[in-house]
Amino acid sequence: MDKEREKKMPKVPRPNYQMWVILILVAVVLGISVYNRGGELIEITESRFEDMVQGHNIKKLVQIKNDNIWIIEITLKEDALQNARYKQELERNSQWGVRTNGPHYKLKVGSIDKFIEKYEQLKKNIPRAEQVDLKVEERQDYTNFLFQMGFLVMLVFGFWILMRRMTGGGGPGGQIFNIGKSKAALFDAENKVRITFADVAGLEEAKEEVKEIVDFLKSPQKFTKLGGKIPKGALLVGPPGTGKTLLAKAVAGEAGVPFFSLSGSDFVEMFVGVGAARVRDLFKQAKEKAPCIVFIDEIDAIGRSRGRGQMPGANDERENTLNSLLVEMDGFATDSGVIILAATNRPDVLDSALLRPGRFDRQISIDKPDIVGREQIFKVHLKPIKLSKDIDVKKLAAQTPGFAGAEIANVCNEAALIAARRDKGEVDMQDFQDAIDRVIGGLEKKTKIISPEEKRIVAYHEAGHAVAGWFLEHADPLVKVSIVPRGVAALGYAQYLPKEQFLYQTEQLVDEMCMTFGGRAAEEIVFGKISTGALSDLERITKMAYSMVTVYGMNKEIGNISFYDSKQSDYTFNKPYSEATAEKIDREVKKIIDEAFERTKRLLIEHRDHLEIIAKELLEKEILFQTDLERLIGKRPFAHQTTYEKFTNTVTEQKEEAPTNGVAEETKEPAGNEVK
Repeated sequence: MDKEREKKMPKVPRPNYQMWVILILVAVVLGISVYNRGGELIEITESRFEDMVQGHNIKKLVQIKNDNIWIIEITLKEDALQNARYKQELERNSQWGVRTNGPHYKLKVGSIDKFIEKYEQLKKNIPRAEQVDLKVEERQDYTNFLFQMGFLVMLVFGFWILMRRMTGGGGPGGQIFNIGKSKAALFDAENKVRITFADVAGLEEAKEEVKEIVDFLKSPQKFTKLGGKIPKGALLVGPPGTGKTLLAKAVAGEAGVPFFSLSGSDFVEMFVGVGAARVRDLFKQAKEKAPCIVFIDEIDAIGRSRGRGQMPGANDERENTLNSLLVEMDGFATDSGVIILAATNRPDVLDSALLRPGRFDRQISIDKPDIVGREQIFKVHLKPIKLSKDIDVKKLAAQTPGFAGAEIANVCNEAALIAARRDKGEVDMQDFQDAIDRVIGGLEKKTKIISPEEKRIVAYHEAGHAVAGWFLEHADPLVKVSIVPRGVAALGYAQYLPKEQFLYQTEQLVDEMCMTFGGRAAEEIVFGKISTGALSDLERITKMAYSMVTVYGMNKEIGNISFYDSKQSDYTFNKPYSEATAEKIDREVKKIIDEAFERTKRLLIEHRDHLEIIAKELLEKEILFQTDLERLIGKRPFAHQTTYEKFTNTVTEQKEEAPTNGVAEETKEPAGNEVK
C-alpha cells in the first residue's frame, strides 16, 4: 500500500547541486578578478613623482620588491585627495571608491640605489616637518595565484560534469569507468507494463506468433514434453506505424517475466569498443534474470550488412557491435532462457547472419491492416471518445484504405479535436470525414487568396478527374472532390475509395493512368493550354509507366523482363541493361503515356457536357460528393460493388447463415459509402 502511495505522489524535483557549485566558483573567480582590478594602483612617471614630492602631497612611501622588480607605493595626504586632479583620477580607477588609507599610486624603478639617492636630493628642498621617510617591506602577491587556481578548479569540475553527461549521468553506467554498461530499461513485477494483447487490434496472425512465446515462458512443459525448444528470437518486420513496438509492449505486459527494452542506437557511442561492451553487459544482466525477454527496437541501427559502404582497412565500430551481438545470440557460451525480440522497418539492410535460424528463428510480418483489421483498430481507439449515434465504424474502415494503426489513431484524435473546436458534445461522422481529409490532403486553407481565373482552372482540372474516373471501368470510385486549397501547394483535392486488392492487371493500371490524366486533359480541352497544376499527376503517371515496363514486364517490346532488384542498396549507379535497352524503355514509356493521354482526351470530349456541369457546380459549391455526381450526371455505367458494400454484404450473409436459437438475426441494408 505504501509503495502504491509513493508511486502516485508527485515526485519533487531534486536540487541541481552541480549547477550551484559551478555558480559559486564563477562568482568567486569573478569576485577575485574584480577586486584585483579595483585594487590596482595607478602607475606614474618619475616627473610626476617629483611634482608630488615638491607639492608636499605625499603621506607615506613604501619600498617593495616583487619578482625582482622594485615598486614604490605612494600614499597621498587627506587634503591632497581633495584636489580635483587626484580625486577624479582615483575615482575613475576604483570601483569601490577612493581609499583614504592608500596606497594610491605606484612607481616602478630600475635601480633602487639611484632612486634613494635622487629622493634624498629632493628632500633637501623640503622642510624637515614635511619630509617622508622611505619604508622597506617584503610582500608576496597571492591574487594572481588565487585567480589561476580558481580557474583551474572550475575547468576540472566542468570537465567532470561533461564526462558524467556523456556517460549517462549518475547511477549504473554514470561514471566514466562504467561507460560500457547497458542502457536497457528493465520491466519486472515492480514496474510492470500495463498494455496487454487486448489493446492490440488488427494483428491477429502476429499476435498468435508472439502468444506462443509468452505461453512457452509461462508453461514450458507443454512444449518440452514433445521435444520442442523455445525460440531464440523473433523479428517483427513491417512498415512504420503498423504496431511493432505496441506488440512488443503487449508481450511485456503479458509475459510475466523480466523484460529488457532498448533501442539499437543505445549501443552506438563515440568511444571505440563501447557498443560491444554494452551488448555483453546486456546479455550478462539478461542471463542473471533468465527466463526473460530482450526487446531491441530499430535493430537496423546496428544490424546492417557488414562490409557495405566501408573503406578497405577501416575499422567500423558498428560491425564490432554486430559481431558481439551475433556471438551472444548464438555462440559457444549461449545459455537458454533469453528470448530476443527485435523490430525494424528495413529488413533488406540487415545482415544475413543475423536473420538465420538460431538467432531469429521466426520473422513475423506486420503489414498494413485490411478493412477488417482497420475496423478492429478503430474500435480500440474509439473507446475513450464520446461518439454520436451516426458513427459507422465499417464505413470509416472502408474509407481509410492503406492506413496504418498510427494513422488511424491520428484520425480518431483529429476528429475529437475538430469536434471540440466546434463546441460539440459528441463526435459525429462529419468530424471523422474532416479528420480523414485533414490526414490525407493536409490542412484546409479557406482563407487562401486565389484569383477567379485560377479557381476556374482548378475547377475544370478536378472535374476532369471526376468525369474520367466516373466513366472508366477499372478506376477507383470517387468519394469526394473539392477545390478548397489544402496542404502546402494543393489547390484542389479528390478522394477516391481504392479496392482492397493485391494484384493489378494491365487494364486496371492503364485506367488508373487515364483517370490521373483527367485534370491535364480537361485543361487542354477547355482552355487550349495547360498549367503547372498537374505536377503530382505527372509524377505518379511517369512512375507507374516505368514500373509497367521495367518492373512488372507488362510491355510487349521489352518482354517479360524485370530489372528490379529487391536487395540492391538505396544508392546504386549501375543500370542492369544497355544504353540501347534504355532508349527502347524510354520510347515504350512515352508511347504508353501518350496513348493514355489521347484516350483520356477522347473520353472527356465525348462527355464534354458532363465536364461543364460538374465544373460549374464545383465553382458554386466548392465541394461535391458521390451522391452529387449521381444527381448531376447519373449513376456509373459499371455495376461494381465498392469495398464497403462487399464488406457489409459479407457480414450480412454470415449473419443469415448462422441463426441464433433457430431464428435468423435481423439485418439492416448497407448504407453505402456516400459521405454527406
